[in-house]
Amino acid sequence: MTDINFHRYLEEINEKFSGWDFSSIYDTGRIQNSMISWSYGSKVISAMQETTAVLDMGTGGGEFLSLLKGYFPSIIYATEGYKPNVSIAKKKLEPLGVRVMEVVDDNELPFPDNHFDLIINRHESYSVKEVKRILKPKGIFLTQQVGGLDCKEINDWFGVPLNPEFKEWKLSAALNQFSLTEWEVLEYQEEFPIQRFYDLGALIYYLKAIPWQVPDFSVEKYQNELYRLYQHIGKTGFFDASQSRFYLKVRKQ
Repeated sequence: MTDINFHRYLEEINEKFSGWDFSSIYDTGRIQNSMISWSYGSKVISAMQETTAVLDMGTGGGEFLSLLKGYFPSIIYATEGYKPNVSIAKKKLEPLGVRVMEVVDDNELPFPDNHFDLIINRHESYSVKEVKRILKPKGIFLTQQVGGLDCKEINDWFGVPLNPEFKEWKLSAALNQFSLTEWEVLEYQEEFPIQRFYDLGALIYYLKAIPWQVPDFSVEKYQNELYRLYQHIGKTGFFDASQSRFYLKVRKQ
């Protein structure tokens, strides 16, 4: 394998990734996603109206939450469980009035009972019992989740099985967690948009950024599969993978 362009793409594994910033591959158009029929951001802004206390669970580096600063209530917190992201989130969010808390266990959040009007959660795990504890009566929980079959075509290409712990995670499984005697289900939807990779380097960067997709990924171990994918993109112009996305909005009874 002496193809110079192929080996240049392999060097994407050395690119720095911090926080939850995918701008180098999304803003450049190297990866594009098809549309879904809802906007998580718009739903969050709508839900923030007339709230006094909001929690953003799994804020990453604070990239998303910081964009909503014009809608912040008087009390706003964010949690993050990935230690390298905590300092990044604090640097971005605390000047905006957001208090950032590190968490290590979804079942033990550092907040008192009945504290928040609204809890938002984008692609983060959660404990329904703990969310219920810290929400005020009639408080709202709004989450967008990644389903267990997300981008399964990537796993198929590399011959790596999907994580069995999350394979069955989907909208119906999430809804089953919310007892109708304790929660009012307000909205939900599930869709499977296409994520399109236009060059091999973008996919390599993507797999570095989300190591749970192919946990043992390295350019050395999968060089043959990567070269076949490089040839595939060269012929077709892209590689498609189907995402799995769903959201739900519930109210504590």
